[in-house]
Amino acid sequence: MLRLVLAGLALVCAAIPAIGAPPAADGAGGPMRFEWRHEGPDCGTQCRSWISAIGYITSDTAREFDTFAQDPNVRGAVIVFDSDGGSVLGAIALGRAIRRLDMVTTVGRTTVPRNDAEHRATLSPDARCESMCAFLLLAGKQRYVPPQAQVLVHQIWLGKKRKQALELNYSADELNVVQRDIGRLAQYTVEMGGDIDLLETALRVPPWEPLYRLSREELARMRLNTVETLFTQDVREPPRPMPATSLATVGQPGTPRD
Repeated sequence: MLRLVLAGLALVCAAIPAIGAPPAADGAGGPMRFEWRHEGPDCGTQCRSWISAIGYITSDTAREFDTFAQDPNVRGAVIVFDSDGGSVLGAIALGRAIRRLDMVTTVGRTTVPRNDAEHRATLSPDARCESMCAFLLLAGKQRYVPPQAQVLVHQIWLGKKRKQALELNYSADELNVVQRDIGRLAQYTVEMGGDIDLLETALRVPPWEPLYRLSREELARMRLNTVETLFTQDVREPPRPMPATSLATVGQPGTPRD
């Protein structure tokens, strides 16, 4: 029982700031920011657009996303995460906002060349989605994790006690927050259509051990990967010929349906 309680302390972040993985050194550090990115310039008429979500999740991230999402084009768009996790409650709020907008979630690294006047971007699957970022992936109406990407989980500990997690004591108030947030995260996981094994797996990895990378089988079983390709919503079926009986009505033989 004590082991489970100590594992549960990983989810506390409402009363005391929590720390996930160390900030990334490639620009993913800092609070999460949202930006539209457009592929190019060598993609011709097949250039894609997506929303890059880079950085760690804070208690303000969901509110900032709501402001960004005033753009009507956000609905149904692809959102690409490159994040080392962050606030539990912030991630839950952001995840619910993403689901309301029927978005597609994925993991990727967005790069914008500094000498590109048009600020065209490239999207690489070589990226990491750590800690609470894994639960953000669940928010997508469709979810895609490229084989090259890494989704890693572990416990989120009390920010002020992370470096001495085993040596320090914990108050009754902290344990109370733990129980509440475990319930909230479990409810969110089920609400998003995920498998509760995702939460259980995260709780088994303490912060002083390396993050655990989810396998392809686990990603599928936990419902973090639900489609085989990205940007499938942009692929349209070829037009179908109209039935012969309707050609006279249309007056344009051989014209495909809209």
